[in-house]
Amino acid sequence: MRAGLLAAAALPAAAFADIRVMCYQDGNECDVTADLIKRYEAQNAGAKVILDVVPYKTVVEQLPVQLAAGQGPDIARVAEIGGLSKNYIDISAYVKDRKYWEDNFGSTLPWMRNKAGDKGIYGFLSQMTMTGPFVNKTLFEQAKVPMPGPKATWEEWADAARKVAKATQTPAAMAWDRSGHRFAGPAVSYGAKIFDAKGNLTVDAGYKTAVGKFVAWHKDGTMLKDVWGGSGGSSYADAVGEFKNGRVVMILSGSWQINRMQKEIGNAFDWVAVPNPCGPAACSGMPGGAAWVALKTTKSPKEVGRFLDFMAQEANVAEFASRTNNIPAHAGVAKKGVSYPSAGPAAQAALGVFTGGTGTIAAPAYALQGYKYNRALMLPTVTRVTQAIVGEISVDEAVTKIGTDMAEAVKQAEK
Repeated sequence: MRAGLLAAAALPAAAFADIRVMCYQDGNECDVTADLIKRYEAQNAGAKVILDVVPYKTVVEQLPVQLAAGQGPDIARVAEIGGLSKNYIDISAYVKDRKYWEDNFGSTLPWMRNKAGDKGIYGFLSQMTMTGPFVNKTLFEQAKVPMPGPKATWEEWADAARKVAKATQTPAAMAWDRSGHRFAGPAVSYGAKIFDAKGNLTVDAGYKTAVGKFVAWHKDGTMLKDVWGGSGGSSYADAVGEFKNGRVVMILSGSWQINRMQKEIGNAFDWVAVPNPCGPAACSGMPGGAAWVALKTTKSPKEVGRFLDFMAQEANVAEFASRTNNIPAHAGVAKKGVSYPSAGPAAQAALGVFTGGTGTIAAPAYALQGYKYNRALMLPTVTRVTQAIVGEISVDEAVTKIGTDMAEAVKQAEK
């Protein structure tokens, strides 16, 4: 009898296989995930979730290589959501309530689907993000230069930031993250339609205008050259380090950096998030987010589905958003609102600016974010625009090469 009881007690432990989760964090996202994992394991005897915390660069550059080789984790936190979609596995069969997922994540579930008509569930957005600027308010006050208003143009911001930089002897007025995703918001604002009438990626006159403005700002010293000119190829670099060190007046980054800004800048100076500046077509940032996705490399789809179903529950989504100072992508949580107890006044204000700014995101920006080959445009943009910035090629040549590279990347991806 005793042996039978022991055997029965061991059954739940045998029902779970270990799963590995690759996680990067802009602030404390993986730390909060680790706490949620402990709770999941406590509620599911025998479950074991191994969390591998890696730099963002690893997810962007190494994860695709691992997946192409048929290797990799069971789950990953990714920001290039559509581009990796061919590597995801449908967990519909392993979630308790499909309607719950559709009701609360319905607007972003398509970002993870690989083809039209696909109804699979491949993961969920752990948070919404939006690109946008941060400004060193202290430098504006020291320079006695008024900050432009909510509908100000990029030119007006550049002009104001230049005056501040000159008055305060700051090395440069502006810097943007070295990212095609970050570049896309201003490009759309300058009239880039991103897609042609047939739905294919295009580099049009609006996109060229944005490239020309951006390169010119680097040439005249408005932009800090180190961020884009300091790396080769299409590698990513953010501008927050330069901002926190007081080397630029204004940066273009995004809402996911709020937690880091609060932590790393502290009381060194006053910083604020401001609405996305306008171009002639829009005042748009880029939507985005990080998603927990189930990967085909898993040998334990049931356990992957169970764990993601746990992470997607309303209470856990709300806790994750609250503790990480992120905008929730869950409709129910967003409707109820999130409190941010760890957010200081600047972070609370910034979260409000970004949340309010989602209404100004233009249609081409949403379309690009959901397009599975969006990196075909984003990566060549970084490479070729950098070449123009450092003087290797002209703006016209850069735009032509972006178009050529983009067409070839899509062609290769569709094979």
